[in-house]
Amino acid sequence: MTDKINLRIGDREMLHNRVCSVLRQAILKGDFKPGERLVQTELADQIGVSRMPIREALRTLELEGLILMEPHKGAVVREIKKEDIQEIYELRSMLEALALKKSMKHFSKEDVDALSAYHQSMLQTVSNEAYVEYNAKFHDVLVSRCKSSRLLSFIETVSHGFALDTPQIIPGQIQKSNKEHAAILEAIVEGDADKAAEFLTQHIQRTGEELLTTLEK
Repeated sequence: MTDKINLRIGDREMLHNRVCSVLRQAILKGDFKPGERLVQTELADQIGVSRMPIREALRTLELEGLILMEPHKGAVVREIKKEDIQEIYELRSMLEALALKKSMKHFSKEDVDALSAYHQSMLQTVSNEAYVEYNAKFHDVLVSRCKSSRLLSFIETVSHGFALDTPQIIPGQIQKSNKEHAAILEAIVEGDADKAAEFLTQHIQRTGEELLTTLEK
């Protein structure tokens, strides 16, 4: 990387998540190339933070599969293949839909109220970062009552394989996701587990397809 990327962060709130988000997007957009070494001191200077949050963010990105930690070399950008993205979103669409159907058998009024509250928060927020947080909580509640610990473990593993701030990458993602979330929520309120799972599958698959299209441009 020769030119300095505009990565400076002014607000220190949610610092870890924000540093992760900035580095994640830079990798996915090609600002850092596969095989390129990420130097902590340089990143800290570019983003305007100390080395500690950089170090912690790199650990997170390693878990997500975006970088590799190599001996005597440090953090190196991993090549992101189309097949990786396709596989992860395909698995997510199946696993999360199954977990939702299992969860709905045990949903309480409080669970449905929480989903509605997170959905409303996503409709009202003007912050991409806040949207990502509310979206994650919405999806967490969808599978929260699933009694299969193994299934939930699979979902967590797959999600760690490729975590993305898709609203900042896919054009129109927030508007599309809001409509899809509304359909999922309506099916849950109606008690239609099959329809809710189908809408969730379509939501995740559509996101994966549009992510690939955007990254290929």
